[in-house]
Amino acid sequence: MTHNKSLRWGVLGTSFISGIMADAIEQHDGSLLYAVAGRSPQGLADFVRQHPAEHAYDSYDALINDPQVDVVYIGLPNHIHHEYVIKAANAGKAVLCEKSLSVNMADTDAALAAVEHNQVFFLEGLMYLTHPFAAKIAEIVGSGILGEVKSINASYCASIAQFVNPGSKGAIYNLGCYPASLIHLVMQNATGDGTFPAWNLTAHGRRNAGDGNVGETAATIQFANGALAQLHCAEDYGMFWAFSVAGSAGRMEIVSNPWLPEAQGNQIRITPYEGEAQVYDLTADGDAFHYQVRQVWQALHSGERTLARPAARPQDSREIMALLTAWEERTVC
Repeated sequence: MTHNKSLRWGVLGTSFISGIMADAIEQHDGSLLYAVAGRSPQGLADFVRQHPAEHAYDSYDALINDPQVDVVYIGLPNHIHHEYVIKAANAGKAVLCEKSLSVNMADTDAALAAVEHNQVFFLEGLMYLTHPFAAKIAEIVGSGILGEVKSINASYCASIAQFVNPGSKGAIYNLGCYPASLIHLVMQNATGDGTFPAWNLTAHGRRNAGDGNVGETAATIQFANGALAQLHCAEDYGMFWAFSVAGSAGRMEIVSNPWLPEAQGNQIRITPYEGEAQVYDLTADGDAFHYQVRQVWQALHSGERTLARPAARPQDSREIMALLTAWEERTVC
């Protein structure tokens, strides 16, 4: 790599999340915001004014085909993620694709097949999984301090309906992906062998009046090992979160937002059924976007094609997408 071995990033899309990623890229010593692409001339001009890049493209394909781009960040609506994962992989680029990877399993499998065929680096942007806070959650579950995991309760809501593209398919893919992916991580660490147990899911919810997407839904998941999970998300009223795990020996509650961990203020409470509660306060080097950029840089400089758990590996992304698509399909409105 040139530019003093900086990783040259190309950003597709000029949305809010692309701006957050651009901040993280600009703040990382080993990374360079090399190019950005946007289809709105005004949106692109505003973005580049705030985040100066060496190149600005009005074509996503032109950015992908720029030979100087090392890694493509896909910050586009969910329903076209797969299209640009495939194009970037076919161009031999490393890929960081914003969550959710897709909105159906056919597109998910097509995207992951292109990644595998071209042997390129791939990461789905469930950024919180790269932060040490996620590693601490997984460590606690795996330590056995909670005993056998019996139930999980998870909810994530935010008033974002007015900002999202209707093609992104609503609350499940925009917000539900966070608690669903954390349930996935917890259950992997609860099994002892790192596998995600077989499951069955039922759900009820309501659709948005405007676009017809699922705006709120609550699901119950029954795992083959007997554990239960209750999962909820909504995209059209105030922001709040909840995540707790009850085991045979005690309960874990994530006090701070598990899906937006920061440098400080990350807190977990462990309450044994017998004994004193323990509170874990975790301090880190930065927020989840900082760690995501840093870990992509580390992986590419080491010649790795994936990150290790707790970050989402391609097989984890597929299992999470199977959960999300079933959640959507089985939501009775």
